[in-house]
Amino acid sequence: MAKPEVKTDEKKQHFDDIYVAETPVPFKERILDALEYVSDDFNRQTFDRLILPWAEKRSANGAPLEVVDLAGCFGNTTLATVNGMDYEAIRHNWRSEEDAASVDRPRRFPARVTGIDISANALAFGRSAGIYDATIEADLNDPAPETRQSVDRALTEAEIVISTAALVYLEPAAVEKLVDAFAQGSGEGYMLVNFLNPFALDGADATKRLLLDRLTFVGSMASRHRRLSELEQENYPGEEWALLEIWVLKRAG
Repeated sequence: MAKPEVKTDEKKQHFDDIYVAETPVPFKERILDALEYVSDDFNRQTFDRLILPWAEKRSANGAPLEVVDLAGCFGNTTLATVNGMDYEAIRHNWRSEEDAASVDRPRRFPARVTGIDISANALAFGRSAGIYDATIEADLNDPAPETRQSVDRALTEAEIVISTAALVYLEPAAVEKLVDAFAQGSGEGYMLVNFLNPFALDGADATKRLLLDRLTFVGSMASRHRRLSELEQENYPGEEWALLEIWVLKRAG
């Protein structure tokens, strides 16, 4: 399979070969383990504080919530937010190909999860393991017209959108279209997004302005993301950790 064509910051480490693997075991070993990718603990904490109470109330009648994991790759943040798994639980679940084939912990509320990503292999894994119920393979910077329609429809119908450590790979025009699609949906809805530091700070600032123009800010949290790779430490002298801003925003509906 060809490597994804994504917009990249050359100062940031890229893991194209991991993202197109058939299982998340290389992701676990080379990113979760080697770089202490702990950010999903904080994604879960923010989700639990600002979204989960509403999600539990909204789904109390058993009707599933429409959830989209946008550029979610193998679905680790879905496991953190929807299934309530922490960093250690995700690592344990993905310790081998056999163990990764099913999810260790059930969902905390009824949900129908759509995974959207550029990696067909990651999406296929997520669906077979039960992390995703539906998938859309898409280059979000330049989707085909029919794919754009599918992505827009999924975001418009979504009640929860998760996009963590992913917006850095997207062009501002692509981010604008994605946010607009979600904002145009009917009914109350929430978006959890991440901004990375020290990567692509100008792009992050532009995305923040765009989000605040279209959605209502709910709350935020600052945290660690993962350790910087050797390449990144050379490019950002004196830094050891990539840091994270986690935002939650609300669609008025």
